[in-house]
Amino acid sequence: MSPRRQGTGETVARILAEALRVHAERGHEGFTMKAVIAATGMSSGSLYHHFGSFDGLAAALYARCMAELLDALLASLEGVAEPRAGVEAVTRAYLRFTRERGDAARFIHASAYAAFLPGHAGVIAEAKAPRVARLTAWMAPHVTAGRVARLSPAMMEMLLIGPVAETARRWLSDPASVDLDEAAAVLPSRIWRSLQP
Repeated sequence: MSPRRQGTGETVARILAEALRVHAERGHEGFTMKAVIAATGMSSGSLYHHFGSFDGLAAALYARCMAELLDALLASLEGVAEPRAGVEAVTRAYLRFTRERGDAARFIHASAYAAFLPGHAGVIAEAKAPRVARLTAWMAPHVTAGRVARLSPAMMEMLLIGPVAETARRWLSDPASVDLDEAAAVLPSRIWRSLQP
């Protein structure tokens, strides 16, 4: 990487880190271009140069947070061979990410239906698609061997990620409403049952 491109990458990373901090401190309503510019010290021209628009910045931040979540799920599968162990590891990794990276998890869930997503689907897919493909590739041999139910990718995702994502969403909205320790004890084995043939 050339020094110029490296510098640009470092600048983008710094802006995204500050933008995430603004969201964590002020919530979704306080996540505005004015607040992010004030926090980063950049000009509106710099924001447009790097991201095209404030929606572009939000999409880049969403893609970054989603990539970090998926990387955590993939890391939990390293060295895991059995499908039950893998499903349970992914479930616990999602809950652990929610607890330890609440800032990123909160941005993901707060942005789930945000207006900026459709217009920046390509940026998000670039970060998400290869990681989801790796998760699918890990599961594929177990499906072929009959150890995991043969389901459409959408239904597989709903059963594997849906319950833990909803648990995370509720905890992020109100930590008193859900016990993440209880979820870590209960959900892994039950999600695995839903994926058995």
